Amino acid sequence: MIMNTLPIIENNIWQPEFECMRRDDLEALQLQRLKKAVQRASALPFYQEKLPAEKLTADSIRSLDDLRRLPMTTKADLRDNYPLGFMGVTRNEIARYQGTSGTTGKPTWVAYTQQDVVNWSNLCARFLVAGGLKREHTVQLSFGFGLFTGGFGLHFGIEQVGAAIIPISSGNSERQLMCMLDLQPEILICTPSYALKLMDTLGQGDIDRSKLNLKHAFFGGEPWTENMRTRIEEGMGIRCWNNYGLAEIQGPGVSGECAYRNGMHFQEDQFIFEVVDPQTLEPLPDGERGEIVITPLVREGFPLLRYRTRDIGFIYNDGECPCGRTSRRMSRILGRTDDMLIIRGVNVFPSQIETALLKIDSLAPHYMIEVSRPEAMDEVTVHIEMRPEMFSDSMIEMQNIRREISGAIAQVTGLHIKVNLVSPNTLERFEGKARRVIDHRKLVD
Repeated sequence: MIMNTLPIIENNIWQPEFECMRRDDLEALQLQRLKKAVQRASALPFYQEKLPAEKLTADSIRSLDDLRRLPMTTKADLRDNYPLGFMGVTRNEIARYQGTSGTTGKPTWVAYTQQDVVNWSNLCARFLVAGGLKREHTVQLSFGFGLFTGGFGLHFGIEQVGAAIIPISSGNSERQLMCMLDLQPEILICTPSYALKLMDTLGQGDIDRSKLNLKHAFFGGEPWTENMRTRIEEGMGIRCWNNYGLAEIQGPGVSGECAYRNGMHFQEDQFIFEVVDPQTLEPLPDGERGEIVITPLVREGFPLLRYRTRDIGFIYNDGECPCGRTSRRMSRILGRTDDMLIIRGVNVFPSQIETALLKIDSLAPHYMIEVSRPEAMDEVTVHIEMRPEMFSDSMIEMQNIRREISGAIAQVTGLHIKVNLVSPNTLERFEGKARRVIDHRKLVD
């Protein structure tokens, strides 16, 4: 095991004029930009149908509290207005189209003006610089390049900083490690599940970890836990940074961690964030977990009001961050309202089970949750790999480990579920977003 002894990096700030604004100045800027955002949205038929004309004008917004009078927007609304019903400018003003996969087989298209792309680049540069990226660094960018916003957004941000880019995309782990050895990048960018795959490949190959120059990694694209961060940091000898974004809002760069890693700083000069009860849609106080709702303030190509992300998190209420940024901070994503499992009447998020599993040293960080309903009762089985050195032919030892796992999961979920221990390298590895749940109930209901 490689212990991570790297010190906290110098806390650089990319755009201090926005990231360190006085709170009253920031809120004044938000109000000014909210008026313009409402003005842009008022041209869209969707919002014209939602609100009377007199309530959908810039003049109708007199304070930030007026935001709550505006309609919310959902992923279903975007699908119902496919393909470009939310485009806020004419086609000749669009510089880029990107998209996210959809349940109907067609992507959810999002559109960017040239100014949108510039703003996006700077927002990505903010969290990259906050996590240690410098002009003299080389970055191995292992996100896919395509309709998915992650690869291109991060590419733009790295270019803004002026660092060198290896746009290797995802996949082919042996080739990834070869590039790390030959080109000596300091920074890795990918999904956390793909970092686990690279860590496995590194452990099984002939490359000496001490010959690599990696110091930092930026992970996004899927929820991950603090325990997973610890596993990766200790296994690869790097420091890992969390960031958040989604294609419908912009892509990566909506929020990100600073050197203190005490939550992800919202980019509040460009977005207004709310946390609401996902059932009642009533606002929740800071510190209480709920669904994150985001209103982009400067987006030209794809203006949205109060977009329901379906992501679950909370806003920290512990005061200002020592880094000097004045924006509020959000937790890591704790789950989604649409991937929440209801097991025998109990709400369970896969991240809760992951947290329990990764506290047990004998387990590898690879698992699959399988849910079924063979008769009238839900049944859950967690398939999880053992570490190679911990796998045993002893039935008693394996039973003791199963009992430990079951108890750890029951402690966080209140449920007793089946545990299936599998041999190393048995479960599927992921180059993109990890798929951790197989719910057979959805296939038959």
